[in-house]
Amino acid sequence: MSYSVCLPNYTIGPDCYREIPYFARYYGKKTVVIGGKTAMAKSRSALLEGIAGSDLEILDFLWYGGDSTYENGDALIANPTVQQADLILGVGGGRACDTCKYVADKMDKPLFTIPTVASNCAAVTAICVIYNPDGSFREYYYPKLAEHTFINTAVIADSPYELLWAGIGDALSKEFEAVFSSAPDALSHTPLMGVKLSEVCTEPLLDYGAEALRACRDKQATRALEQVTLDIIISTGLVSNMTTQIPNYYYNASLAHCVYYGATVTRRGHSHRHGEIVALGVLCLLTYEGKREMRDRVMAFNAEMGFPVCFDDLDIGEDEFDAMADKAMTSTEWEYRPKDVTREKFIQCMKDQNTAGRAYKAAHPKPEQ
Repeated sequence: MSYSVCLPNYTIGPDCYREIPYFARYYGKKTVVIGGKTAMAKSRSALLEGIAGSDLEILDFLWYGGDSTYENGDALIANPTVQQADLILGVGGGRACDTCKYVADKMDKPLFTIPTVASNCAAVTAICVIYNPDGSFREYYYPKLAEHTFINTAVIADSPYELLWAGIGDALSKEFEAVFSSAPDALSHTPLMGVKLSEVCTEPLLDYGAEALRACRDKQATRALEQVTLDIIISTGLVSNMTTQIPNYYYNASLAHCVYYGATVTRRGHSHRHGEIVALGVLCLLTYEGKREMRDRVMAFNAEMGFPVCFDDLDIGEDEFDAMADKAMTSTEWEYRPKDVTREKFIQCMKDQNTAGRAYKAAHPKPEQ
């Protein structure tokens, strides 16, 4: 049986929108921009400048609806302007990009993604997270890839600091989860490449993460910010595409994300960002594996970055671990976990990390303000 592997194409830099006409030249002349309101406002002038003097015509700038739901996507599919467009420019964060991916896939139109935050890899992946109208998770949808992604580092530098911070926490999981979840299996070519690529996802975050955050706070498009942006959007996106082929295999996420899903049913978990919780999940995973040296290195990084090192930092009590485990067991990540992972072992690794994190905080008290 044949299969296809499609890899992301991308251009990065503060003037990258000037390349849009070149890469779009075979796809038509009429385009519609779909995205978040803030994202489109921040990128609009640079987009218009980038296509000035070319054959491309922007028919309109349309709001994507506020969440990646089928309802919002279907409303865009029914929009006459979207129907008239030859190609779609999807602008914004993960939910905006996912909505545009769904729309482009259903309409069989070329899509170019323009991420305006470095918080996730949605701009380059062949997966959409679809929500219900009430905001609850619905399912995963698997579209085609965008034709090309344009990452304007000046726009990224002007994005909310908290989103980059959370993006670093989420990306931190990629290598550890891919290696952990795939370890029991004999890997064929594509997932093997994905797992090996995951091994380039950690060090740039540890090396440049703090510096990139300072650059974002100062709204400066520095080399450190570029390296971290590439890690979060491109490196993790490549891994995601190569390690996901449900029902055959799924190595894209594992126990760290099970911790996140579990946290969604706790009393205070909803008040913390996805990447923040996943960063603690990474420590739980490393504790589960007994990789104390790496766990301690990442724990020091978490403390430096303001990520949690124990569940106290998330206002989650150990009395909630049973409910967390029940929720985690309903996830795709749990279904494709290594089979030696049990509910009891999952709860125990969270308890063990709680103990280790509390000990770390006791040994490294924060200076008084």
